[in-house]
Amino acid sequence: MRGTRTLAVCAVSIFLVGLDTTIVNVALPSIGRDLGLAVADLEWTVDAYTLVLAGLLISSGALADRVGRRRVFRLGLVIFGAGSLACALAPSLGVLVAGRVVQGVGGSMLSPVALAIVVSVITDPRERARAIGVWAAVFGLSMAAGPVLGGALAGGLGWRTVFWVNLPVIAIVLALTVKYVPESRAPRPRRLDLPGQALLIVLVGTTVAVLIEGPRLGWGSPLLLLGYALLVAAAVGFARVERRRAEPLIDLALFRRAPFTAAVGSAVAVFVALNVTLLLGTFHLQQARGFSPLQAGLVTLPMALAATVCAPLSGHLVGLAGPRLPLRVAGVSTAIGGLLLAGFDGGAGLLAGYLFAGIGVGFANAPITNTAVSGLPPERAGVAGGITSTARQLGAALGIALAGGIVAGGGPDGAGWALVAVCGVVVLAAAQASPVSARRPTAVPVR
Repeated sequence: MRGTRTLAVCAVSIFLVGLDTTIVNVALPSIGRDLGLAVADLEWTVDAYTLVLAGLLISSGALADRVGRRRVFRLGLVIFGAGSLACALAPSLGVLVAGRVVQGVGGSMLSPVALAIVVSVITDPRERARAIGVWAAVFGLSMAAGPVLGGALAGGLGWRTVFWVNLPVIAIVLALTVKYVPESRAPRPRRLDLPGQALLIVLVGTTVAVLIEGPRLGWGSPLLLLGYALLVAAAVGFARVERRRAEPLIDLALFRRAPFTAAVGSAVAVFVALNVTLLLGTFHLQQARGFSPLQAGLVTLPMALAATVCAPLSGHLVGLAGPRLPLRVAGVSTAIGGLLLAGFDGGAGLLAGYLFAGIGVGFANAPITNTAVSGLPPERAGVAGGITSTARQLGAALGIALAGGIVAGGGPDGAGWALVAVCGVVVLAAAQASPVSARRPTAVPVR
């Protein structure tokens, strides 16, 4: 019972983190009209959040392992609430983006830490696999349900309510945390890797900045050339720093293990596909077809329903037969969704495309998370959750940047839908490297 209550409290926080990755998407046209923003500016209101999440998740997990997971979890809730308040009151783009950055800092203290808390409370391997399935279901549901809820709020009381809605939920979770979430720490926590952390932020931030600003500035402009050089330097520097540190931010040796690499690669691909689908659909339906925010959000309802239904089923299958079958279903479904959306005419094909995209998201999260977490020692649960969550948020940021580039550059939507289908093929290929059985994989020694 205690484990169930802890899981419920942590799941609500995960819902908020995932929700704020996508809930803003359907409100972007309204925000743009109200604040007078261009498409590239609107991309930053989404990616400012996902970039900070991707950059800080692993360090937040390691910090929680050291100073206390419940303590960091509660601090994350407070910071997330402060960021939400700033966004709700934002009079300009600068304040809005700053608020999203603060939200990202708080969110980075919730996602991996919540998973580490759940893993520390629920120790039975099969029960843990089912709990991770629930966790993944909530996260997948939040990502898919974001446009529906965002459309209802933005189309009714205005886009600012997208952020106001977080505050009462955070207050309730804070109160429940005191009673139901136990404090825990890793027996042998790692030192914080500040050089690696700084280089990771530069690497991820530069990658997304190049993709966002490229269509507007020109891919051969001096600023973009400088960005390319900075990207290469950050990647080389990060690899060198991580290889030399006794306790690196990301142990690059883990990527020699095929299942771990497959899990991380699948996480990136799935969330690229999800966010390309949501952003392209939002702008097409509202700008090209004249849908209201609520109508555009409701179109994505099949995605939300499919993710909700399929995620628990995926977690159950992972516990019974391992992650390979659910990942195969995820890959095939995502590819079918992209192909259907490429040819949609606004009728049944559009709804079917969103349905298959939701099936892909629903089946993907549990095997990805289970494989990554099971591949590391239990005392490194915070770091394990941080790696997969980083991959998800990196995929989300890349998806927003790529889709925004298509919209801003006036490119055909078909290019975006083709990218979704390719992501499905990537997940299908990665499934071949995933464990076949449900048995816990051998832990990889971590330096």
